[in-house]
Amino acid sequence: MSATVLSTCVIVATPPAFGDYDPNSVVDLDATSSITASCTVGTDYDIGLDAGTASGATVTTRQMTNGTDTLSDALYRDAARTQNWGQTINTDTVSGTGELLPTVHTAYGRIPQGQNVPALLYTDTITATITF
Repeated sequence: MSATVLSTCVIVATPPAFGDYDPNSVVDLDATSSITASCTVGTDYDIGLDAGTASGATVTTRQMTNGTDTLSDALYRDAARTQNWGQTINTDTVSGTGELLPTVHTAYGRIPQGQNVPALLYTDTITATITF
């Protein structure tokens, strides 16, 4: 008998729940989300986050939208919110190696203070991709 174990990975992500944004606040609005990677033991992987669905957005200038109105936001790899989370492997993605149990990675979100925007519900869809 023989069997070959395949290298596989699956990710599950939850969106950050920013809640209410006050344009008059003098502090940034922060939130976190979880990205859980389940990979075959020993499988190296990278998780990237795309620019989202807003027209003209990039991984460093993300935007939530409502029609033509936009609210800028950002996603980071670190709690200090200094390391952007993008989609270029070995540059701005999160790396890991499959373990016996799933690995939870935290995405740190921020909506910068001081944005003068209409009172609306703003949304965006960010796609998380795992490369292994």
